Formats: sequence, structure tokens, C-alpha cells
Amino acid sequence: MSDGLVQILDGNTFVVSDSRGDIEASSTDPTGLFSFDTRFLSTWILTVNGERLNPLSVDDLQYFETRFFLVPGMGTVYVDAKLSVIRERAVGDGFHEELTILNHDEEPVELTVRMEAASDFADLFEVKDALEKKGRYSTRAEKGQLLLGYERDTYRRLTTISASAPAKVDEKGLTFSVGIEPHGEWTTDLDVVTAAGASGRYVRPKYGRGQKGARPNMGRSLERWLQDAPRLESDSDSLKATYRRSLVDLAALRFSPPVAGRGTSLPAAGLPWFMTMFGRDSIFTSLQALPFTPELAATTLLALGDWQGSRVDDFRDEDPGRILHEMRYGELTAFEERPHSPYYGAADATPLYVILLDEYERWSGDRQLVRKFERKARAALNWIDEYADLQGNGYISYQRRNEQTGLENQCWKDSWDSISYRDGRIPGFPRATCELQGYAYDAKRRGARLAREIWNDSAYADQLERQAADLKRRFNRDFWVEDGQYFALALDHEGKQVDALSSNNGHLLWSGIVDKSKAKAIAGHLLGPRLFSGWGVRTLAEGEGRYNPIGYHVGTVWPFDTSFIAWGLRRYGFKQEAAVLAAGILDAAEVFEGRLPEAFGGYERGVTKYPVQYPTACSPQAWSTGAPLLLVRTMLGLEPIGDHLVVDPALPESVGLLALLDIPGRWGRVDAFARGRSQLEEPARRARMRHRLA
Repeated sequence: MSDGLVQILDGNTFVVSDSRGDIEASSTDPTGLFSFDTRFLSTWILTVNGERLNPLSVDDLQYFETRFFLVPGMGTVYVDAKLSVIRERAVGDGFHEELTILNHDEEPVELTVRMEAASDFADLFEVKDALEKKGRYSTRAEKGQLLLGYERDTYRRLTTISASAPAKVDEKGLTFSVGIEPHGEWTTDLDVVTAAGASGRYVRPKYGRGQKGARPNMGRSLERWLQDAPRLESDSDSLKATYRRSLVDLAALRFSPPVAGRGTSLPAAGLPWFMTMFGRDSIFTSLQALPFTPELAATTLLALGDWQGSRVDDFRDEDPGRILHEMRYGELTAFEERPHSPYYGAADATPLYVILLDEYERWSGDRQLVRKFERKARAALNWIDEYADLQGNGYISYQRRNEQTGLENQCWKDSWDSISYRDGRIPGFPRATCELQGYAYDAKRRGARLAREIWNDSAYADQLERQAADLKRRFNRDFWVEDGQYFALALDHEGKQVDALSSNNGHLLWSGIVDKSKAKAIAGHLLGPRLFSGWGVRTLAEGEGRYNPIGYHVGTVWPFDTSFIAWGLRRYGFKQEAAVLAAGILDAAEVFEGRLPEAFGGYERGVTKYPVQYPTACSPQAWSTGAPLLLVRTMLGLEPIGDHLVVDPALPESVGLLALLDIPGRWGRVDAFARGRSQLEEPARRARMRHRLA
């Protein structure tokens, strides 16, 4: 987010304003009150006696409430305000704002307080793409309320604004005539309520009116959420702060899809553009959070399973068994001007679904859920062979069938130029990126375990194991770049190697598809100066044709990416190297005050001394929020083995003592303890030396 913008959110609803609390949205910026992909408020401007106010400070009370301290205009460096204004705002299916004006003078004052209000009811895609509306607006003042409406055929949206104090309501806002005694105050409650659907059904607000300091009833409170998570103790105050920030942001990003049960939620992808269900993002975040908040994984499996593909639909890139990429609820989706109802254009979410199902059972012991989703998992595994092998070579490939609005790249690096050869050329389609094959291998291995141990189908388990072994053998032959000693980013439409060196190699370690004889070379690249910036692993190696340290997927560092790479290094026994990556990302988190953004610049650490912000990165963003959690798991070496939790720690020395208490799982609640050892400094020292020499 840009400097000066303030955001508060409650899963399905969020508000982005300036530092005064005002909303003055243009056609292409993400300020406003949004709910389920529609902007219900695009103007919300406070004036006193016709003048805008100036901010003194903003207090982020919780992720869902903020307090703004304001004064009338400041024209000089000397401030002698006789009035001050406090706006306390809480989000929850609309928002509640308590407006208070304090008179600090010895004389009474008469004021005209005005709140301008309007809504463009823009679909989030319209905001991003600056598209024009096709429906009809309505505005009316009725019974002390301002009603803002939008209608296109049966698609209807409504915003209702009201106040507790007497106000003159017109079609552009509310006006209050206010008298305040010396050293007195005046207060009103303002409620903004949203409604959706053909019937104009109101969404019941989560707050109560007229209560001093009212805060939303958030269902399961933040305090309970934090109490249920394991408690982290460490010599590192920075790590403790980052851990708490991650848990709070994960709570903020909880999204309740309509298909989920009451009170259940899964991780939305990120603010401001992606506050909805994303298959890949929700799965990765649920994996990261499993040792801390396992209920997110259960809801993710439920919601994605309910929307699993059932037919061949080129408009939505849907196939039977395929797991969705993205679900949207706005106008363009309703009228099929976008395919997101849902859109299935992801080649990785389907094998990842099986991986999450297995990992969830390994932690929770919830065999009932695994039995319930057996048909879903089998359909996902079938999709890998039946629909994803576009070239008939036994590899998952992708090529969009919706040429107008579908995604070109259907892997996690989904920007247009993310897949390239060493010299920067872009391959044709279909494309088989390397990490997709790793996910397929892991899904088959995990599916075999579920089949043998829970579904009582040993023949199917044997089949999946044979397929996985064959895939691993072929992959290590076809993707291996012999002259570079790493795996190619992809195979192109002719089966030739797309030979750029990328961070995807780390995902291969995580999946287990890499031959042990090749793992040391891969670890060397991941910790080498071309990929490791000192803060994290670059998405594309320095020196590649398209390398750009601030290119979205061609040189930036993604914290989520590095967290899974560290997990992969642990899988192959590179504990100390994983600790080095963990230290880099956690150092970056300290600079970002505990909240890791979606991505940051891939500049060499010794050059910048701090991680360079990526200008349009989502923050908070789910899998970046989950990255510190996965790194804690990785540093402690937490692995469920049967009914026991194995702890095999390897910490950076800077962390010192690390204790994670009351870790939930099939074992009940257990504790894990570790201390950073001096010998772990050696790989970090060697890595720094390589950077200096380079």
C-alpha cells in the first residue's frame, strides 16, 4: 500500500482511507469500503465549517478498528488549534464510526459539521482496469437515512448511512448543526451498512450503536485466537513481535466463504486486491499455519472441495477434479464478463490440495475428514493424469483456454514474463514448469499413504507409488541442466528445457522429487550469490536474461517462496542452510516491523542495508504472513511421526533460546525447545563471504 493510506479489515470487508480517515476514491485506486469485491463507499469526507481536517496521528487499535486524531487546517508551522476531532472506526460488514469533536476554548462554538458520502459500486476488477459501469445509480434521503443504490437487471447493491445525532440528510451527505460549550464535546455515531442481492437483503452489522468505545462483535475474538495458538518465547524480541504480528494478520485475513459453516474461515490471499478465496494461496497458507491454527486447513479443504471442478468449461478453464484458482462475487463475475465464478486457471492447486489433505491428517489425526474427502482427493489425483498432461509426455502442463481473460501462466509465478530461457526469451505454450512436477510427485506419494492407511485400497496405493517413482526418474533426466547443475525452470512446447535458474528449485526439494545425488548442488545454488540476496532467495537468479531486482517474479524476494525453500532444505538434511534463510527473512521482517509484504526487492543485502519495498505489494498478504510461522517450524525441525511430534532444531545463533509451547496436534499439546548454536554461524559467514567475493 502507498504511504499515507490506512487500512482496516474484517475478512470479507475492508476499508482503505487516507490518514484523515477520508475516502476520496479515483476510478483506479483501492480506497473505499469494499465487501465481496464491490466498493460500497467511494466518498467519505469530513469537513468542519467547510474545511478539511489535518491528521495528528493514527492509532491502529486492532486490525478491525482505528482511531484518527485530527485538527482544523494548519497553514503554518505553529499550531494553536481550539478544536480537535477524533474518529474511531470499526469494520464489520460495513463500518461504525464514532465522531467526537472537543472544544478546548473558553468560549462556546457553533459549527457546521458535514460528511460527504457517495458510492460508485465499482467491481474490484473495474477499479483495477478503469472500466465503466453499465447499470443505474439511485440516491435518496429517506427517514433520516441516506440510501445509495445500484441496479443492473437483477444485480442490486445498496449502502445505507445513518447517524445517532440529528442531521439534515441530502443526496450527497449528512449535515450537523453543532453547538459545543467551553471545554465540552459533541459526539455522534455513524453507521454504514451494506446490502446485496436482488432482494436488497441487509447484512447485519457486527457492531452496536451508541456504546462508547463500541467495537465489533467479531465472533471468535482476537484474544481467543491468540490464546489458542502456541505461545512463543525467545531471546529475540524481534522474533516474538513478528510471530504475534503474523498471528494477528492471519486473523485479519480470515475469509468466510458462503459455502463454509457458520464461524469457519480460510485465509484470503491479501489486501487490497485479493480479499477472497484463492486455491493456491489458501492451501500454501494453511500448510504454513498447520502447527499453529490447524482449523484453517480444515475449512480450506472443505471450501475448495465443494467447488472442485465437475465439467469441461473452456470459459472458466474448468476440468473434472480441478481445484479452483480464484472466486469472485462482483458484478463482472455475475454477468460472466469475468470467469471467476469460480475460475480454475491454476495448474498447481489440484496436487497441492492432496498434499494439504495428507499433511492435515498427519498433524491432526482427523481420519474422518480424510474419509469424507476421499472422492475429492481421487478426483484431484485423476486430474493430474487425465487432464493436466496436455502434451502426452507424463508432465503437468498448462495453456489457457480462455484467451480473453484467462491467466497465461498458471503456476504461482503467474505474471506474463515469469517463465523464460536464460537469454530472456519467452517460450510458447503449453509450458510444464518444474515445480508442478514436484507437486504431482508429492501428491501421488501422499495419496498412496492415504489409500493404504485410511482408504484401505492397497492396489491404488501401489499404482500411485509406481507412478511417482516413474515421474521422479523421468524428471531427474529431462529437467536436469547438466552444464549448470540445477533443474530447468520448465519444459517448453517442444519438450526442450527452459533453462533459466530460478527459486523453483527450492520447491523441488520441498516436494522430494530431487535425487539425493543432485540435492547438494541445488542447495549450493539456493545459498549462492546469484539466488540468495542475503535477505531471501530471489525468484530469478542474478545474471539471467530477464533478471530485475524489482521485477514481480523475475528477481524480487517472496518471503513465502523462501519459507518453503527452507522447508525443502530441511527435508534433504541441510539444516544449517535452512537456518541461514530463516535468519535472512526474519531480519527483513524486523525492518518491516513484523509484517512481511508480498514481495520485496532482490538487491544484494550488502548494497542496500535494508530490504527495498516493492511498490504495489499486498500487505498484509496471507502466505507472507504465514512465512514466519513456517520458518519457526523449520528452525525447530517439527515433524509429526505417527502420534508423536519430532523436534530436531537448528537455529540461527541470533535467535538464541526458542520455545514453542502448547503445539496442537494428534498428540494433544506438546512443547518444543531449542537454542541457537555457534556452529550455525559458519554457513552464514561463508554465504556473506561469497557475496563479498562476487
